[in-house]
Amino acid sequence: MNNDLIFDAAKIIKKANRVTAFTGAGISVESGIPPFRGKNGLWNKYDPGFLDIDFFITQPLKSWILIKEIFYDFFGKANPNRAHYGLVELEKAGYLKTIITQNIDNLHQLAGSKEVYEYHGNSRELVCTNCHRYYLAKEFNLDHLPPLCPACKNILKPNFIFFGEQIPEPAQSKSLLETKLSNVFLLIGTTGEIMPASTLPYLAKQNGAKIIEINISPSNYTNEITDVFLQGKATEMVDKLVKNITQETN
Repeated sequence: MNNDLIFDAAKIIKKANRVTAFTGAGISVESGIPPFRGKNGLWNKYDPGFLDIDFFITQPLKSWILIKEIFYDFFGKANPNRAHYGLVELEKAGYLKTIITQNIDNLHQLAGSKEVYEYHGNSRELVCTNCHRYYLAKEFNLDHLPPLCPACKNILKPNFIFFGEQIPEPAQSKSLLETKLSNVFLLIGTTGEIMPASTLPYLAKQNGAKIIEINISPSNYTNEITDVFLQGKATEMVDKLVKNITQETN
């Protein structure tokens, strides 16, 4: 990695009035959570149809069996990594205003980030399909499926979006506002393949933001809108970026 690129990225962030981090599956890979797409993606092992909202409504038990296996038995054991903690450092130091995440794994919050917009919802909450009450998933014994709403006895679903559902509010509106207000969009581990989330960095660029990208390999953004491309693992690149900013500050 060219240290000049790290220096350039740090300089851009230090000069900015408002920095937003936009994170995707790549930031959580080093926590043991595989991406959905790509060579080792979950969709190579599972048919994504179990996350179609119509399938869930008509066959909730079949859907819930896989949901429990993937998002609670497997993903639920994951812990934040150095990339997540690095963003917390930037937030505490006053350089990072907001995180917009496409991930539903709650790792940013577990690391200590305060301002997180969950564009696709989250797995830590369950919502009733009938009365729309919200509950914490950890309050339920998911060995008994499907989980039922204590209030009305209807089926609960994870509070993340399924195929066929809309982006939740206020995450959508707040994320769009950040594309207008931010001077810098720091992209970490996102390839730009998932609509409509993938449009946010383009909107930020159109509104004058600098784009700093951290990814293992070039993405859809790299040759189109990225100003500084830091190629490598999220943990390593965030470590270097935070260290460079801290050293400059001191």
